[in-house]
Amino acid sequence: MRLQDVAELFDVHEVTVRRWISAGRLTGYMVGPNSIRVRRDEAMALLRPIPTVGGAA
Repeated sequence: MRLQDVAELFDVHEVTVRRWISAGRLTGYMVGPNSIRVRRDEAMALLRPIPTVGGAA
């Protein structure tokens, strides 16, 4: 996924996605001289359900 796509998915700025890569939360892959991509499954792994009382969703 492009950084812009990840940013839109999480409703954050692209700079935030770059920070996640720098912090090790995501792995960035260079696919050209100026192009960084993130694996879709890795980005989706950042999504976590919010626990509810009683465990029911």
